[in-house]
Amino acid sequence: MYLQYFGLTEPPFSITPDPAFVYLSAAHRDALAHLLYGVGQGAAGGFVQLTGEVGTGKTTICRCVLEQVPENTRVALILNPMVTPRELLDAICDELGVSVDGPGDSTKARVDALNDYLLEQHAAGNRVVVIIDEAQNLSPEALEQVRLLTNLETAKNKLLQIVLLGQPELRQLLQRRNLRQLAQRITARYHLAPLGSAETVAYVRHRMQVAGAPRNPFTRAALRALHRRSGGVPRLINIIADRALAAAYAGERTRVGARLVQAAADEVQPSEGRVNRRRWPMWVAAGAVVAGIGILWAVWGLPGIQPFGAGHGSVTAAAEAPPDEAGSTIEESPNQDRMSAVGATRSEDGASDSLAATGFRAPGTLPATGMDPAWIDRQHDRAFAGLAELWGGAGGAEAIRAACGGIQGAGYACLRDSGNWSRVLHLGLPVILVLNDRGGRRVLLRGVAANQVLLGDASDTRLVGRSEVEARWLGEYFIAWPQAPDWPLQIRRGESGPAVDIVLRMAELADPPWHGSDHFNADFEAWLLAFQRNNGLTADGIIGPKTLLYLLAPGVEEPRLLTSIEKDF
Repeated sequence: MYLQYFGLTEPPFSITPDPAFVYLSAAHRDALAHLLYGVGQGAAGGFVQLTGEVGTGKTTICRCVLEQVPENTRVALILNPMVTPRELLDAICDELGVSVDGPGDSTKARVDALNDYLLEQHAAGNRVVVIIDEAQNLSPEALEQVRLLTNLETAKNKLLQIVLLGQPELRQLLQRRNLRQLAQRITARYHLAPLGSAETVAYVRHRMQVAGAPRNPFTRAALRALHRRSGGVPRLINIIADRALAAAYAGERTRVGARLVQAAADEVQPSEGRVNRRRWPMWVAAGAVVAGIGILWAVWGLPGIQPFGAGHGSVTAAAEAPPDEAGSTIEESPNQDRMSAVGATRSEDGASDSLAATGFRAPGTLPATGMDPAWIDRQHDRAFAGLAELWGGAGGAEAIRAACGGIQGAGYACLRDSGNWSRVLHLGLPVILVLNDRGGRRVLLRGVAANQVLLGDASDTRLVGRSEVEARWLGEYFIAWPQAPDWPLQIRRGESGPAVDIVLRMAELADPPWHGSDHFNADFEAWLLAFQRNNGLTADGIIGPKTLLYLLAPGVEEPRLLTSIEKDF
């Protein structure tokens, strides 16, 4: 109804994945490259996994892939995975044109027919790819059936390539113990993040231009509001922007301002003052997270684990190493002074000079400075960099961003978890809070004391009342730490090697500490089960990323979560 009014030739914000309107941000281009890699020779025989929140553009990218696949590629696209293993097999055969009619009405007959087809295509120089959309809806049994299909092979080549597209729940599903064989075959993973503020502006302008608009009717303030209320999710951007244009037409306005965007967003979800995005599941089971504690190499001198570079945080060993043990001496951390964790210097009498200059005083005398929207937006963009600075890692901001986006081997491990102040204080490490308003903005938490918390990066730190934070925070946070790329995803009973030696040393710092043998035997497994139960973890006797974090945290000397304004802030 507003097309002629704004000079448009077609609706600019339709939620259907029209190829003409595709806008590829940097993240979308990377995701597209991962999928194209999945249908190319580089990932032959493995799985490729693409995850992303609802509405971030996974299906759109999938359509882009289908338009760019080589001519010698045969693709089976499965859009409804909520089927039994037998029905999934039938759907794959139907997509590929494999006849399953015949005397053998069994799963084996279907697999045999599919195998014959794959051998024919291989002989003809063709590749066969199965793309399963909404793969988080696959049952474990159906996923196992898909894994078994990748066993179809010749003496040198796998015959089938599988691409899994799904919401973040897919990563949790693939961490189940009974699916570990499938998880180990994933050769490429990518998590598609929402658009940033600048990308949202470019996205809107692109769609308006493609739709024939002579000019962009959205004001700068409207575009900022659109990004905040949508959280950068393209589908939500489309819905809110479409409603805002309709409202502008109804009000005979030629410009779309922030108020119209806010009203449109309220209409989308009238029960909330924002557009709510689905919370991600805890990353304790995220297949893309690889734990690794490189600093412990420097502490305990164990081979095979990449150490931190200069400036990374330090870890205290459980006990002093023998003097003749090579490489076991703990070097003095360059950030030994706790005040450096908040970008301050300490005078001879222990006072914080730079913090005093900003008005920080003892508890009870400092009024909360507040979390105004502009400051939250600035901190959202700086949160990863601020956390990396605390760890002292050069270039760490992008590494943490990648790790928290599901990229392995980025130089950091990252978990997205949820809890309360007690859990955060129990870990004792800086975290990034995910606010429940303003589109899930991120703010670095550096300290908690009494009724106040210390937030922000070193260049713009604020002391804020806990009650104000609690009104905006439902308990979700990121926590990241430097990782060695070769650290195993899981460590279990009976295994040995440098990683096992490290976790046994870490266990000596736990409460209660481990004082047993230097092997991951039944005794240590029993101790680990008790440790997991005491810390509210899944008691499975396996050291995954979250259990590893809870073992690691007590030994991290810098950075620490500050707990006393008078003493530390």
